[in-house]
Amino acid sequence: MATKRDFYEVLGVAKNADDDAIKKAYRKLAMKYHPDRNQGEDAKKAEEKFKEAKEAYEMLSDPQKRAAYDQYGHAGVDPNMGGGRGGPEGFGGFADAFGDMFNDIFGGAAGRRGGGGQRVYRGADLSYSLEITLEEAAHGHDTQIRIPTWESCGTCNGTGAKPGTSAKTCGHCNGSGTVHMRQGFFSIQQTCPHCHGSGKIIPDPCGACHGAGKVKKTKTLEVKIPAGISEGMRIRSAGNGEPGVNGGPPGDLYIEIHQKQHEIFERDGDDLHCTVPVPLTTAALGGSTEVPTLGGKAEIELPEGTQHGKTFRLKGKGIKGLRSSYPGDLYCHISVETPVKLTEHQRKLLKELDKSFREGGERHSPSTKSWADRVKDLFK
Repeated sequence: MATKRDFYEVLGVAKNADDDAIKKAYRKLAMKYHPDRNQGEDAKKAEEKFKEAKEAYEMLSDPQKRAAYDQYGHAGVDPNMGGGRGGPEGFGGFADAFGDMFNDIFGGAAGRRGGGGQRVYRGADLSYSLEITLEEAAHGHDTQIRIPTWESCGTCNGTGAKPGTSAKTCGHCNGSGTVHMRQGFFSIQQTCPHCHGSGKIIPDPCGACHGAGKVKKTKTLEVKIPAGISEGMRIRSAGNGEPGVNGGPPGDLYIEIHQKQHEIFERDGDDLHCTVPVPLTTAALGGSTEVPTLGGKAEIELPEGTQHGKTFRLKGKGIKGLRSSYPGDLYCHISVETPVKLTEHQRKLLKELDKSFREGGERHSPSTKSWADRVKDLFK
């Protein structure tokens, strides 16, 4: 199995980089390797790079995950290796045991305790992927999302015990939620495996919640998307993650923004790009052509003899980014359209025009003459 690269190395930032530097580095990589921008033979490699950058950003943009990664490396954030945070298992039995051991020796706090000596844990953070349009990203948008949540069980009123019965104090930990083990000179304290830290045993669990004391529901959240938000940015909704254990605080919900592909525009940071098809005659004779912008319509003036691929810049017609002082620009790339489905009369006219061009010499097609000269030089 391939070894994971260092997250800081993936994003190309120093280990002391601040949040803005990490976000900037991720945005740059996300734009470069996004699947929509990479097709053909390089698509698979680009997708792997995109996923690698996304994982690195998710870990380093979260203060707690970053701290765990800085201390333990990939093992600190890999759930398959006992990593992660929020929950009775923490970094696995090893970290729990030694956290409690240092707590006993030095009086530190490997985890906060609630009433009755039970260990209190903060709930895990949740992630929600939200797709928005380019217009919503540019102008801001208020929307609603539905997320899973937990509510107190109405059948047992949150006790977890079947109506008419009650929970009993755990006989293994005497209600403390923890048990002690002796190893040499050390006393190691661990979460009680019988009551899982609650200090209570439910002999006859509630049939509605199966002894959990809570049932899973869904709730609707109002989400305000700020104007100028970019692909991969996250909106934090405090307290809407998983509930804590033994009265601990809930985690947070992180709403990750993904931008839908637009029919006309392609976003590059705060700039926008679009392809503008123009008739052959307009490109040759010059004239004005109408182009769309996110704020309405605009016109660009094409000079006589405009070539395919010519780019026109409309200043300030891009997007004003979340942390930008000024909006970006709109780049219009001209695509000269060759006429199709010609009538016999049109064919005749074009042949006459072509004959006229040839008789006029290289002045009508300077690029063709230059290219032909280079080809001749190549085969000398």
